[in-house]
Amino acid sequence: MLAIIGGTGLAEMEGLEIIRRHGAETPLGAASCGVIEGVLNGHEVLFLPRHGQPHKLPPHRVNYRANLWALKQAGASRIVGINAVGGIDPELVPGALVVPDQVIDYTIGRESTYFDGRFKPLAHIDFSWPYDAESRQTLLMAAQQAGEAMVDGGVYGCTQGPRLETAAEIARMARDGCSLVGMTGMPEAVLARELEIPYACLALVVNPAAGVVDTEITMAEIEAVLESGLERVKKVIRALLG
Repeated sequence: MLAIIGGTGLAEMEGLEIIRRHGAETPLGAASCGVIEGVLNGHEVLFLPRHGQPHKLPPHRVNYRANLWALKQAGASRIVGINAVGGIDPELVPGALVVPDQVIDYTIGRESTYFDGRFKPLAHIDFSWPYDAESRQTLLMAAQQAGEAMVDGGVYGCTQGPRLETAAEIARMARDGCSLVGMTGMPEAVLARELEIPYACLALVVNPAAGVVDTEITMAEIEAVLESGLERVKKVIRALLG
């Protein structure tokens, strides 16, 4: 069953016919909220708003381990994470949809593995290619069917948040090869890999990253892009299910 993790601005899915609300408690603590099981476009789906419902959890306070565990318990067989991001590559302007193929993790102190020697015995996994190739291609085809342009590939740099980055930090990330910057892509992707659930990211660029353009980043501008951009994201999700 497809599971959708909603990011900033996507705390609910329009048109989702709710069948069941799963509990939020897991062996790893509480998920952001209970997983919602329902029918969208005639297909059963799972939905979990990453920041809670209503939106309340900052990126560094999200219990990613509980969220992914709750989705697995509810029957998720593949996951699409929706992420609002900044564009480091100047060509990735606000409103662009991107399916990244790589990630660099700049976060600190997050619980980022199930194999911590306490919850599960120590183990090492291959994470050379962090996003599932088949899931990425399925998203790209869905965008084509929905008539929405989508960029194939990119490097998602995940920062700690909740503050936005400095221009110097973004310049460093650009030198590292990052084309996108967000705060929630990790450890979500690696936890899905540890649970052997295919995972892909659908990123919506909502602002130029700090220093990319010579203007201040405002929440009003970000929210305006979110409002229009998330409608396009929903079109892609409906096509993915169709």
